[in-house]
Amino acid sequence: MTRKRLWYKRVAILSGALLLTWVIVEMALAGRGTPPIPPGQPPVELHGGHVLNNHISTRSWTFDYDRARLSPDGMSGSVDGVRNGIVFRKGKPYLRISAAHVSLNLASLDFTAAGKVHIERIGDPENRAFDTDLVVWTNDAKVLRMDHPSYVHSGGQTLRIDKISVNFDDNSIHLGKINGGVDIH
Repeated sequence: MTRKRLWYKRVAILSGALLLTWVIVEMALAGRGTPPIPPGQPPVELHGGHVLNNHISTRSWTFDYDRARLSPDGMSGSVDGVRNGIVFRKGKPYLRISAAHVSLNLASLDFTAAGKVHIERIGDPENRAFDTDLVVWTNDAKVLRMDHPSYVHSGGQTLRIDKISVNFDDNSIHLGKINGGVDIH
């Protein structure tokens, strides 16, 4: 009988030693491998709606759209058929935008409008409007850039400007090369 008990003890000690060795090796190797990439998630598709984005306690911009596609993580997206888009200045509506396509960065609140883009200032007694094909809004700097040629319409007159940059914080406007004539009364 003593021989049988010794055999069980040896197996138990050997099994325990192997288990302890395995646990120590796994603990030493833990965290070295990268976790597997999760399977791709499809983007979120939205049809007809309203996108509103807030920055701290004031509004930055808002869009009504025909179709929107958001990334699975919700940090970026694209919006098609933007109409009645509003850019806010000091929490109040300042510019109205319509665009064929808008790319959004929801983390920084920046956006890029492309295609046929129309911008008009809200409450402007002179009814000035801008038409261009590319607009970039940088939220941190509160700067709206139109780096492609833009057409300014005011009272039946049209002026072509190669580049426009509007700084909302200091209320400054920088204009590039200008073509055309405007009557000033």
